[in-house]
Amino acid sequence: MNWRRWNNIIHRDLGYFLVAMTLVYSISGIAVNHVADWNPSYKRQRAVLTIEPTLASTKESILADVLPKLNLKADDLRNSFRPDPETIQLFLEQKSYSIDLPTGTVIVEEIRPRPVLYELNQLHLNAPKGIWTYISDFFALSLIIIAITGMFVLKGKNGLVWRGIWFVGAGIAVPVAFWVYYLNS
Repeated sequence: MNWRRWNNIIHRDLGYFLVAMTLVYSISGIAVNHVADWNPSYKRQRAVLTIEPTLASTKESILADVLPKLNLKADDLRNSFRPDPETIQLFLEQKSYSIDLPTGTVIVEEIRPRPVLYELNQLHLNAPKGIWTYISDFFALSLIIIAITGMFVLKGKNGLVWRGIWFVGAGIAVPVAFWVYYLNS
């Protein structure tokens, strides 16, 4: 069997094997590239409600007054904080309350993991560590193999020596041109 046949078999079968991993990293990559525009892992919901204002002044007395008004128990709290004398912030597992004490205005923010995207982003950002690090390294090395073998799948006028060289050159030019632009701006 000649080398080109082995090249095509490796390219094809490795490509099939990596479809799911490619989708994980591609979908998550698009999501995390736009982190300045949105949170790709969590959905944030915000609501405003009103409770009776409180006249309490110490943190303990404020908590004793506002928790029942919000149908919360002290055990629900992970932490609380007074950024200024007129505000108290309450932190729960996936929810926070910011209470304006003199007016009773409460801003409730809740965060929930985005279905599917949360899990994909955790894998992409290597949150699991451990064995996942080696799996993602295998994926990266496999992409290198697919890129190299892909250049030799076709021969003749559609192969690397004729048509392919222009596409490979253009593919190299994009990151090089961007990097030159980036360094000079």
